[in-house]
Amino acid sequence: MPERIDFPALLAGHTVVIEMINSGDAGLPVLTQLLRVAQPALGATGMAFVEFGPTGGRVIAATGAAEWALGRPLAVDDPDTVCLLSGPRVRQVRVADLNGKLAGELAGSGLRRMVVSRAEIGGHTAGSLHALYPGDDEPGPEQQGAIGYLASCVAHMYGDQSGLPVHGDGPVVAALADGLAVVDRDGHVRLWNPAAAQVTGQPVEQALGRPLPFPLPPSGQVRDHRMPDGRWLRITSGELPGPGTLRVVTFRDITDQQRRDHDRELFVAVTSHELRTPVTVIKGYADTLTDHWESLTEVDRRQAARVIGQRANELARLVDRLLSSAAEVGPGDEPPNPFDLGEALRAAVGDLPTELRHRLVLRLPSDLPKALGHRPSLATVLTELTTNAGKYSAADSPIEITASVDGHLVAFRVSDRGIGIRPEHVERAFDRFWQGESGDRRGYPGAGLGLYLVRRIVEQQNGWVSLRPRTGGGTVAEVRLPRG
Repeated sequence: MPERIDFPALLAGHTVVIEMINSGDAGLPVLTQLLRVAQPALGATGMAFVEFGPTGGRVIAATGAAEWALGRPLAVDDPDTVCLLSGPRVRQVRVADLNGKLAGELAGSGLRRMVVSRAEIGGHTAGSLHALYPGDDEPGPEQQGAIGYLASCVAHMYGDQSGLPVHGDGPVVAALADGLAVVDRDGHVRLWNPAAAQVTGQPVEQALGRPLPFPLPPSGQVRDHRMPDGRWLRITSGELPGPGTLRVVTFRDITDQQRRDHDRELFVAVTSHELRTPVTVIKGYADTLTDHWESLTEVDRRQAARVIGQRANELARLVDRLLSSAAEVGPGDEPPNPFDLGEALRAAVGDLPTELRHRLVLRLPSDLPKALGHRPSLATVLTELTTNAGKYSAADSPIEITASVDGHLVAFRVSDRGIGIRPEHVERAFDRFWQGESGDRRGYPGAGLGLYLVRRIVEQQNGWVSLRPRTGGGTVAEVRLPRG
């Protein structure tokens, strides 16, 4: 560990980050660049940022020796999560002092110490920034000061809503209760309760004496309003009795309700669109066989029957995915068991469609250790990942399946050479029904459920899945499971 920080390099790199923000970049690309700048300047082996929400945390950015942790979830009751969210805001931590699964994974990757700082906004913890080191030497006060400063910079990005938080349940958008405000005849705030500060993100000192941060509906009416950060508020107002012209305003966050309504509408739109194509083809070929059986050759009849069978299989698979997205999927209450990952992958490949199977290049080490999980669900995971890779790459390009062991984890990767994925989309791609820009939905059909189901299945087995752009073009999907 270096005795001093390379401050000139840190300042020069930070200037690049600020220029990215000034040029309109935001979110994960900026956060990842900040980590790339900080790692060599701090002499760290790896850097990571964990974003926290009410339901726990997730590693959303990582560099160097910590890249393997990208996408890893941290449950809200995990001992490591509790440790990271308590104590001083900036401190150094010995990996051996952690009590959760993360400690074993870090130690298995040769990481023994970290300097960690929480990124806090108005009492809310948006996330934690980590600089990781392999040796037993204690990081000096300079490292702690620099990490604390960088974490504050990240917190500022959250406060400015610069493409963060990544997850919809992040702390900046959390609403704990109804907000209450009283405004005078000029529309200026006279009273602002703590819940109002929680719902809007505006503390009392910023709200008092200023106009409301949203439109005021007429007395006795209700209005749903979308805030600039994308959240929805339901606002009501009424006149206060008395000689003054004061109005009381109540409001609450209905983002989840709006999202459910949107998902319901999107579900109907997607299913009607995706079901129509195979049904139309099946009906067309069935009508052809019925109306022109005698005039068709044996080859034509077999071809029609083959197409009907293929489309029926597509239809059945789509229905299964739609039903699974609305229900609990995965192993359920069945305990995880050790299984031969290499053999399971080979068996799952054998069940893939012929045109997809012919594109696969399987490179699995002979000494791959067992994984701990639910073997039957692996076929679903591999099917979704390879289908996704095939859909977004040329029909004659290879799809590689590789595997490796990393400390206490065993991983396999599905790599394609297709259109790739933008860094800011590597997390959103796991959202239900999400498929990128609207143009992608026309060019690449599908319901947008495959990766959503994969993440649910893998995380129920104490593993995690992540996406990243492939060097040279394309996308890499990586699944990590505990070793058996």
